[in-house]
Amino acid sequence: MFQGTSGERISKYTAWAIFLLACFLLVQVITGLKRMSYIGKEIYPQRTIMVMGEGEAFAVPDIGSFSFSVTESGATVKEAQEKADTKINKALSSVREAGVEDKDIKTTGYNVYPRYEWEQIYCITTPCPGGKNVLNGYEVSQTITVKVRDTEKAGDLVTKVGAVGVSNISGLDFTVDDREKYVAMAREQAIEKAKENAKKLAKDLDVRLGKMLYFNDNSGYPTPYYGEGMGGDMVRSSAAPMKAEIPVGESKITSQVSLTYEIK
Repeated sequence: MFQGTSGERISKYTAWAIFLLACFLLVQVITGLKRMSYIGKEIYPQRTIMVMGEGEAFAVPDIGSFSFSVTESGATVKEAQEKADTKINKALSSVREAGVEDKDIKTTGYNVYPRYEWEQIYCITTPCPGGKNVLNGYEVSQTITVKVRDTEKAGDLVTKVGAVGVSNISGLDFTVDDREKYVAMAREQAIEKAKENAKKLAKDLDVRLGKMLYFNDNSGYPTPYYGEGMGGDMVRSSAAPMKAEIPVGESKITSQVSLTYEIK
């Protein structure tokens, strides 16, 4: 009698354990299926507003840069190189005398090309069909880019380099060295304006701002304001040297941000 009662109790406990385990597994399966429906999806709050803000900062460029090239030809590569080196060295001497350091002088192009001349074949006194290209020498071209940290010397330096007989001078541009400083100033202004816009919009909509959810920054590149004599004009060495005022102008650096808030 005692043994039968004990066996029945064990069977009941086993049945309840199996039932509870089955319920637990069922809950886990249902939860897993729900989670699968959100895989690859981002949950966005249903009530949000997005506002924009723009800021700008102005900076006077403190660095100028330009490039000059020398192109020479000769019967051999060595002869062409020696001619080019003579002019390059004269130009570099003028650059270094103006106080430009070697770290701001960079070769940005060096090319050697063979030169060919078409030779027509003659049959006694009249040209025969056909001909051939005959090697007529070599051409060497070298381009140097110079960074001028004293912008007031940029115009004089361009004139001095042009006076030594280089092939051309191009791309006199002025930029801001510490650009990130002005980007940060423009961004700070843009964020403040975006916050003001958010408060005003929330008031107009009769809602309350919640926490900020998203922030996006789209800082712009500096916009140059050119003065007379600027804009990447080409200076040919064949022209008479002329000293001219070259205004550096002003650069406008812009920043645009967007803020997304949860609203209550």
